[in-house]
Amino acid sequence: MRHRAPVLSRFYPIVPTSEWVARLLPLGVRTLQLRLKDAGEHEVRRQIVDSLAACRSAGCQLIVNDYWREAIDADADFVHLGQEDLATADIAALKRAGLRLGVSTHDEAELETALQADPDYIALGPIWETRLKAMKWAPQGLDRIAAWKKRIGALPLVAIGGIT
Repeated sequence: MRHRAPVLSRFYPIVPTSEWVARLLPLGVRTLQLRLKDAGEHEVRRQIVDSLAACRSAGCQLIVNDYWREAIDADADFVHLGQEDLATADIAALKRAGLRLGVSTHDEAELETALQADPDYIALGPIWETRLKAMKWAPQGLDRIAAWKKRIGALPLVAIGGIT
């Protein structure tokens, strides 16, 4: 059974572990993205299940980054995919499972690819310079946000990166 929040929060943090999820929930966070890196399969599954349980108890929406198979297995509501993961993901399986999909974009070609997957939101980034992740793209800036939003219409747009 899905536990869906009606919409994404206007602002949400991206965190590396379920421990960070638990730390932020008491602050009233309404949406979080769990972005696990360099974890084994068992640990990924544990982190997702623990994060989902904590978020559901707190009335918070969890977005699982990259691990779409594990998100399906854990009965998550949202999965967020980068372009590389989008290319290999089974979008039909995601849709059958009822997961909502967010996709990262950095240029026009990626936006076109993302829109073909019929996502529930589009992410654009980095908006400003970020030092947390090596990026091959220059900062997008505020003008690009306006252009992307005009292009995607009512589809939600998430701006990522470089916020201090």
